Amino acid sequence: MNKSELVDALSKREGLTEKQAADVVGLIFNGFGDQLKNGGRIEIRGFGSFVVRDYGSYTGRNPKTGGTIQVEPKKLPFFKVGKELRERVNSGK
Repeated sequence: MNKSELVDALSKREGLTEKQAADVVGLIFNGFGDQLKNGGRIEIRGFGSFVVRDYGSYTGRNPKTGGTIQVEPKKLPFFKVGKELRERVNSGK
């Protein structure tokens, strides 16, 4: 499911216009992004949690030239699946 499919499903299920549903989905995604950007954590019980992990610099390889390059330190979002979702996926339900 992508973002537009989520907006469509929300609008049909809750009787919202496409714009209202898009605003709700946008509000949620923007809130998630702001929380992670400020070093916070997001936990949705039964689904999973999002945290930001810090990665140090390292020497990488340019795939085009084969030469080595220095990759700068970075922060990336990380998702950890929750127990209930993991069990639902594994049980096939």
